[in-house]
Amino acid sequence: MILVRHSLPEIDPNRPACTWRLSAEGRRRCRDLAAELAWWRPEVIVTSVEPKAVETGQIVAGVLQLPWRTAAGLHEHERPDTPFYANRQEFEEKVAEFFARPDELVLGVETARQALNRFRQAVAAVLEQHLGQKVAIVTHGTVMSLLVAERAGLDAFAFWRVLGLPEIVFVGGDE
Repeated sequence: MILVRHSLPEIDPNRPACTWRLSAEGRRRCRDLAAELAWWRPEVIVTSVEPKAVETGQIVAGVLQLPWRTAAGLHEHERPDTPFYANRQEFEEKVAEFFARPDELVLGVETARQALNRFRQAVAAVLEQHLGQKVAIVTHGTVMSLLVAERAGLDAFAFWRVLGLPEIVFVGGDE
């Protein structure tokens, strides 16, 4: 399975992050992403329903001439009413707390454990629907970090902090 973090969005502090679209630079980066992703030879692109993931998947699929679709449950940790943090350090502190206290509601409307369980089930459903195919899943940094950290025994926050926009992570194993 190939997990892909969406490309660089156009940040709009007046709208929830789940509604953001890609920036011009983000769309340009998708072409480089497609070139890198080609090495992994995906057969299908499946994206979350969030606009920045959909756009990333559409551009990559177009360049690689692959089918693509959206799937429920692949979206980011649910935090639609979380205010925009103009101070990056303040936001990172809240995210660190989110990862450190997975069973407590510390950011948004979903705990880290709830987000991980939802995302894990959605990924399993996508892989089952595309059995025998190499799937690239375009998703989001927080849920991606939760799953990769669980599977690889990594610190989720440390992993989250180093993810680029976009980023490709290959996840092996039984899923």
